[in-house]
Amino acid sequence: MIIIPETIKNKWTREYPPGPKGHFLVGSLWEYTQNPLDFFSNCVAEYGDIVHWKTLGKSSYLINRPDEIEDIFVTQANSFTKINFGYWINLILGKGLVTNEGDFWQRQRRLIQPGFYRQRLNNYGNWMVDYTQKLLENWQGGETRDICQDMQNLSLEIITHFLFGFDSCNQQDDINRIIKLSNECFDLLHQITSQQKQIWFSTHKKQHFYSTLKQLDHTIYKVIQNRRKTVKDFGDLLSMLLHLPENGNHEMDDQQLRDELVTLLIAGRETISMALAWTWYLLSQHPEIEAQLIAELRRVLGGRKPTPEDLPNLPYTNMVFMETLRLYPPDWLLTRKVIKECEIGGYTLPANSNIFISAWLIQRDRRFFENPELFQPQRWNPSFTKQLPKFAYFPFGGGGRACIGKSLAMMEAILVLATIAQQFSLKLIDHTVVEPLATITLRPKSQLKMLLTRR
Repeated sequence: MIIIPETIKNKWTREYPPGPKGHFLVGSLWEYTQNPLDFFSNCVAEYGDIVHWKTLGKSSYLINRPDEIEDIFVTQANSFTKINFGYWINLILGKGLVTNEGDFWQRQRRLIQPGFYRQRLNNYGNWMVDYTQKLLENWQGGETRDICQDMQNLSLEIITHFLFGFDSCNQQDDINRIIKLSNECFDLLHQITSQQKQIWFSTHKKQHFYSTLKQLDHTIYKVIQNRRKTVKDFGDLLSMLLHLPENGNHEMDDQQLRDELVTLLIAGRETISMALAWTWYLLSQHPEIEAQLIAELRRVLGGRKPTPEDLPNLPYTNMVFMETLRLYPPDWLLTRKVIKECEIGGYTLPANSNIFISAWLIQRDRRFFENPELFQPQRWNPSFTKQLPKFAYFPFGGGGRACIGKSLAMMEAILVLATIAQQFSLKLIDHTVVEPLATITLRPKSQLKMLLTRR
């Protein structure tokens, strides 16, 4: 008598959710990599809210219901871990908050969290406005700007100040070098990860990336080592991490400090800058919404610079940004790996299978959002938000691994929007539809060239 192992028997008898069959060797790999947004949308439209497919023999599941998403992020979070981000992203992020797992991640999160408390962030609000004003000094009415690049440069200056301080230990030249190298490094990372199918094209880019990353690391280590020599607290995140309670279990070595700083650099540059770029695009397509935004800014600010104290009095500005995050969430895809067999939505998910959850998809679901394809900031009134399922909208993730910088990002977005919108109107130079490109973040497929008009 042949005894069949229980694991194999379960595999044969397991009931899978419906989904695309794909190629018998590679599964649905080709369809997913060609256009993941279309692939996910088509899967849900054809098969429902829980979809199964295989990629190179491994099971993958797309989950598109708030209750099941909450199970994965919260209720059964111990059954899942983050999927490995791949060689290139891991190389630049190291073992920072985004890539870490388990007890070590919890320790790091606990140590870094105080740096993002509201009372500490308020100290940076005025600097955000000052950096924005410095950008506007280089803008001229009638000129055309690549708004994505401008928002990336601005966000990188702001997050660098938050992490390293201003003119700390007379290291401003090194801080400026970090900004320059970070921009280069992150742009190269985007090019490499979006061109992996064209190995011949990216070989030179890879070598340039290695060289730039090496220079970036050298400069960051230099700043860390110099800062260790002083007892002064400059009020930035690095100072806070270097002045943790004197306990060997708390102290971070230079490598871990570097990993956390670079992780926050790339997160602080990419996500908020893309969200701001999408906001300017949407406002340029909806002059009636832009007019309501300007009316609120004039009523509340009267032409003066915004401050953190103004944030509660700018509800419509906040709604505009929340609606942008709904339509174009920079962190458009969250992934998990099943580490122990569990049940989700009535199906048994085996260990080592992959989970995909897309904010892009569920935040455009008409079950939760009326006219989901339309840009309607006014939908974010208190009665709507009160009845909205918790995990029908999660642009900053959810559960224990929700974005640590959510409050910082929201403050920056509102202050930058208020500062720029008071002084300039931005219009897309042509009327073609701008398509999203789903890579590390959700970004416009082409440059966002905008014509500036001074108010």
